[in-house]
Amino acid sequence: MLDLKLLRDNPDAIRNALKRRNTAASLDGLLQLERQRRELLTSIEQRRHQLKQESEVFAHAKAAGKAAAPPAHLKALSNGISEAEQQLKQIEERVSGEMALLPNIPHASLPTGDARLNRIERTVGKKLSYSFTPKTHMDLGAQRGFLDLERAAKIAGSHFPLLTGAGARLERALINWMLDVQTKEHGYTEIAPPYLVNRASMFSTGQLPKFEEDMYRLKDDDLFLVPTAEVPVTNLHRDEVLDEAQLPVNYTAYTACFRREAGSYGKETRGLVRVHQFDKVELVKFVTPETSYDELERLVGHAETILQRLGLHYRVVCLATGDLSFAAAKCYDLEAWAPGLNQFLEVSSCSNFEEFQARRANIRYRQTANKKVGYVHTLNGSGVALARTLICLLETHQQADGRIAVPAPLRPYLDGAEVL
Repeated sequence: MLDLKLLRDNPDAIRNALKRRNTAASLDGLLQLERQRRELLTSIEQRRHQLKQESEVFAHAKAAGKAAAPPAHLKALSNGISEAEQQLKQIEERVSGEMALLPNIPHASLPTGDARLNRIERTVGKKLSYSFTPKTHMDLGAQRGFLDLERAAKIAGSHFPLLTGAGARLERALINWMLDVQTKEHGYTEIAPPYLVNRASMFSTGQLPKFEEDMYRLKDDDLFLVPTAEVPVTNLHRDEVLDEAQLPVNYTAYTACFRREAGSYGKETRGLVRVHQFDKVELVKFVTPETSYDELERLVGHAETILQRLGLHYRVVCLATGDLSFAAAKCYDLEAWAPGLNQFLEVSSCSNFEEFQARRANIRYRQTANKKVGYVHTLNGSGVALARTLICLLETHQQADGRIAVPAPLRPYLDGAEVL
C-alpha cells in the first residue's frame, strides 16, 4: 500500500505512476475524502479539548457546591463528538479501501509502456540444433507415458496436470534439487507453509481486494488456496518488528500453487503452459531499503543458477511499467526456451516490492544506529516454477527416440539415471 502522506504531499507522484502504468484512475475523489478526514479529525480534537476544559470547570463548580448537574451543552458536545467519530471511522474506511486499490509506484529504471517495450537484459546460452524435428512436451509425455491430460481432465477438469511414472519422479526430483541448491548453497531457510491462507494474508501481499476472482476460495471458511508460497512466507513476519542485524532474512518454500486465471482466456494454453495447479519453489527476502535493489539482482542470480545447471537457453527480461504486477516496483522475468513449442516461456518472476507489501502487512525493522523503526523492503522470486520449467527441460533434452537426457545435477535424485 502506498504511503498516505505521499498522497497528501505529492499526489502528482502517484498520478505519474498511474500514467506510467497506463492505469485509468482518478485521485480527485480520494483526495477530497482525505481532506474531509483531516478536517474532521481536527474538529474532533478541538471539540475534545473543549469538552475536557468545560468538564473541568463543571467539576470544580460541583465540588464547590455551585452546580448539581452538568449543563445540557456538555451532553450535546459529547454526543456531537461521538457522531463525528463514527463519521470519521466511515471516511477512514473509504480512504483505506481506495488506497488499497492503488498499485505500487514503478521504479524509474523501467521502460514506460506495455509488454511490447519489455527490455531484454541478457540472453544466456544458445538454442540447440537437432537432427530431427523436436517434439512438444505433450507429444513426448504421451509417447513416454509421462503426462496424461485426458485423465487429469476427467478428474478435475481442463487445465490441471497429471504426471505419471518417470514424469512424476522428475517433477519431485526437480523440487528436491532446487530446495537443496537454495538452502545449501545460497543460504535460504526452508519453510513448509500452509496451503490455505486467510484474507489478511492475501491482502498483505496484494492479491486482495483487486484479484479475488483469480483465486480459489473456500466459502465456508473464507480461506484461499495459495496462489504462490509468496503469500504465506511473506506473512510469517506480519505485525512484527525485526532487528536490522537480522536482515536480510531469506526463505525458500515449496508449495503447490492454485490460480483460477480468470482473466487469462485467449492466452497460450497448450499442454502444461497455463494450468490451474502447478508446483513452485519460491524465494522470499526481507531486506533494508538501502540494499533492496542489490538484493533483487542477487535474487535473480539465484533463480538463474537453476536454469543454467539444467542446461536451458533463457533470457532475463525487465518488465515495462504496463506489464508490471500490481504490487511490484520492479520485476525481472526469466524466460526459458521450449524448442518443441518454438517459444520462450516465463519460468520465474523476480520482484522488488519496496515497502508496498510491508505497509499492508505492517512488517518493520529497528535500525541499529538510531533505534528508529521503518518498513522493510520485501522481495520474492520463483526459484523456479514448474510445470513450464519441466516443459523446457523435456523439450530441450529430448533425443530422437523420444527419451529424455537427464541433466547431471538431477541424476543423484533419480538413482543415477542418465536418460528417462
